[in-house]
This record gives sequence, C-alpha cells and structure tokens, in this order.
Amino acid sequence: MTVGLRSNRDHAQHYRPRMACLKKVEAMVVEMQSGLKGTDQKLNVTTIPHVLTGEEILAWIANKMKMDTPEAQAFGTMLVAYGYLYPLQDHKKLILKPDGSFYRFQTPYFWPVQKWPAEDIDYAIYLAKRNIRKKGSLEVYEQARYNNFHKWLNPKWDFIVMQASEQYKANKQRQKADRVVFDCQERAYWIVQRPPPRAHSAMDCTDRLSDPNDEAQTYDHYRRETIHLQQAMMRSRVKSVVSLGALVKEITKYKNHDPFLAPCIPSNPWLSNDDAYWELNLPSVEVPTKMRVERWSFSLMELLNDPRGRKDFKVFLKKEFSGENLAFWEAAEVMKWGSAGSMAEQSQAIFKLFLAPGAPRWINIDGRTMGLTVKGLDHPHRYVLDAAQTHVFLLMKKDTFFRYLKSPTYKDMQKKALNPAEHNYSDAQIEQNSKNLRPGTDPIILWQRSEEERMAAEAAARPVDITQIKNKLDRK
Repeated sequence: MTVGLRSNRDHAQHYRPRMACLKKVEAMVVEMQSGLKGTDQKLNVTTIPHVLTGEEILAWIANKMKMDTPEAQAFGTMLVAYGYLYPLQDHKKLILKPDGSFYRFQTPYFWPVQKWPAEDIDYAIYLAKRNIRKKGSLEVYEQARYNNFHKWLNPKWDFIVMQASEQYKANKQRQKADRVVFDCQERAYWIVQRPPPRAHSAMDCTDRLSDPNDEAQTYDHYRRETIHLQQAMMRSRVKSVVSLGALVKEITKYKNHDPFLAPCIPSNPWLSNDDAYWELNLPSVEVPTKMRVERWSFSLMELLNDPRGRKDFKVFLKKEFSGENLAFWEAAEVMKWGSAGSMAEQSQAIFKLFLAPGAPRWINIDGRTMGLTVKGLDHPHRYVLDAAQTHVFLLMKKDTFFRYLKSPTYKDMQKKALNPAEHNYSDAQIEQNSKNLRPGTDPIILWQRSEEERMAAEAAARPVDITQIKNKLDRK
C-alpha cells in the first residue's frame, strides 16, 4: 500500500502546480471583471449587456501586467482558449482579436477549476437541443457526432430528447438578450470541451478531471501504474549525441546525391536542354553511372528501387542459387499493388510456386510466419503476404546484400560504371541549345521497353516444358 500512496503523492505534486497556476489566472480574471466595465452592445437586433471588445481587453492586460502587445494578446488568447472569456460572434476561433470583436466573461460555473467532467450524455443533450432550435441544420461535425450519439446512446435517447426539449422550452421563457447570452455561453463551453476535428483544445494539457485527493482508486490501480512507470524507466534509450551523430552521418552520405545540394552530372537538362543526363540514367541502361552504383550500397531498399540495380542483384543471386527470395519479394509487391479481382488467383500461384511443400522455388522462412501466411491465404487480400515478405527482406538485408557488395559482380560494375564529365555551357550555348531542341525519349517507349524486359524475365524464370519442345522438333 506504501507504493500506491507514494504514486498518489507524486501525482498530487505534479497536479497541484497546474491547478495553482489556473487559480492565479482565475484571480486575474476576477480582477479584470472588477476593473473592466462592459457596455451594452447591439448584436443583430438584440442588445447584449456587459460586452467588452478585444481592444479593451488587450489594453487592460498590457497595462496591468506591464506587457508588450504580442505578449498581452497571447495571454488574452489563453484566457479565451481556457474558457474564461468567450466570443459573441466567431465561436469557432477561440482567440483574442485585437479589434472591435465582442467578448463576454464566462460564468464561473463553466471555469476549468470547477473540475466537473464534461459527460457524453450532457453533450448529447446539448446537440439535441441545438438540433431542435436549428431545425436540423447543425454543423457538419456536430451532425456526425449527433448521429453517433443516436447509435451509441439509443437506450437513453428518449430521456436525452426529453431533457433537451424541457431545456429548450425553459430557455424560450427567458428574455431575448438573456437567451442569446446563455446560448453563446453554452456553445463556447462545448467548443472548449469538444473542439471541432483537427482543432487544438487547451483542455488536453490540463489534467483537471483527475483529482489527486480522489480516494476511489484501488491499490491495484496504483500498483499497475507504478509497474508501468518502472518499465518505462528501464527501457533503453539512445543518447542524443548518438542519434545526432547518426543523423549527420546519414545526411553526409546522401549529400552528393541530393539535387538541392549537388549539381546534375553532366548537366541539368532543364537548364541546358541537353538530355545526356536522362540517357545515362535510363531504367534499362546497360552501363550506369558511378553515382548510381554508389547509391546501391546505401541500403537494400535503394538497390531494389533501382531497376538496373535489381537486375544486377538478380545476376548475383542466380550465381548464388538463392534467387527465390527476391522472386518471392517481387511477387508479393505485384500482388500488393495489383487489382482486387486478381487477389485469389495470384495468391494461389504464389502458394504453389513458393510456399507449398515441394514447391519449385520454395522459400525458407520460420514455421510461425509460414503458418500465419498459409492460414491467411484462405481469405486472401493484398497485404496477406506482408509477414513473409518482411521476413524474406530481412534475410536478404542481413546476409545476401552484404555478400553482394563484396562480390565480383558489384566490384566489376563499379569498375565499368561511367563517370561523365561536367558540361560547362555558357549562356550563349544554353540559348542556342534552347533553339535547337531535340526530341527526347518518349515515356511510352520507355514503358514498352520495361514491359518487354519484364515479360522476357518472366518467361526465362518459367520452368521449361520438355513436351512442347519435342512436339516442335517433331513438326519440323
């Protein structure tokens, strides 16, 4: 029980400064209420009493707290965001505008220090009442929440609608000005407590709903919380010096390959109108550049993302008699990005080729991953092979990739790689090149080439049918 009491004490020590800070803010708001005298302002056709403008609030804060204008506006915005002030016109933006926009002090019943929780049922009653008053024309996000509450709180919905109707009738008995003021107060409170989507709420930083003096928590609750904190403290973390060093190393590695930091070699085709850069970096080029070959050594994903690098990696795997891992990875990628109607057919083909007992290109993965993958193929979807694909990728990354970098295949490619000289065009030559434009390689032709290469690779990887070859020879 001592552990639980210590945890409660630590939580109270963390909680009390927040509440003390809010109480100081509350004292400032009380002093502001006595120092600022609001006036009656006409809003639409209704006269609202005790209204302040953003300019008046900003001037009082700057004068009282000896602040400059930006700091005073930031403090005033905090008062609006926490619900001590509320706007009469633009409810969605909880900020203090330094102009003639109208504001009023929120009633103390809605202040954050009251510590009463904003329940879903109260919010559902508010939305139902607003739906009655607006005759069904709610905001888009309010309508979505109203529909969700209708589903979630269906057994209590009659009670919610009855309460909303009673509150609406009671509100109609008030004078017009009081009715407008109360509606603005309530709307401002719920925008603070239940902000619109993608909007920040100041209540997220105020742990005001957890009272440190609440003794309803049990010993098991604090015991679990203490265990969780101890495990979090024992978890290993990387020092900032080590992580920053790794970041600098990664940036240095890619510095010469960043188009914003290094120029295009031999020249930038968009400026010089010389397409030599495109020709040297075609996906199916026979001899790539040194920069391109160097990038293959950065990571396995860099190597696989380059069609020319993947082709060279396949040559190495063929010599190592371990090309089934890369073939399976490619088949999983094709299935992941294929059409939904072909999932069943592709999954069966992959199962027969790579996963079935005695498959022609059987892959070696652990039993648990194999069991999960085979079980998932009963109801195939595009991500059913993710576990097996990740396992195969890690095998290639930890073993095959480093053997490839040390192999003669990669070293020979480094020797043959081109190192084009930089083009030093003058302004007159660049202008002349722009006049004598040459047609570049058509993207459709490039796509046709890649498709032909892909079909040829698939045909080469397909098992040879001896019967068909004999029939052709007999016919001849």
